[in-house]
Amino acid sequence: MGNEAIKLELIEWLTKLEDEETIEYLKVVKDSKSTEKEWWTDLTDSQKQGVERGLNDIENGPTVSHDDVKRRYGL
Repeated sequence: MGNEAIKLELIEWLTKLEDEETIEYLKVVKDSKSTEKEWWTDLTDSQKQGVERGLNDIENGPTVSHDDVKRRYGL
């Protein structure tokens, strides 16, 4: 199936879609692909501080590896 056919199928599906959560998710996906918008500027100061703290933890500790978390919680 070519891209044009896929687009038409998605348009038809979208026009019938009533699940608000899915619609909101699709909007987030669409907006995240926009090259005109920098996501960082949309964050609140509190969110920016949280990201900065996380980045600082990655560089300076305390972090736990993904494998350690999986082992700890039996995943």
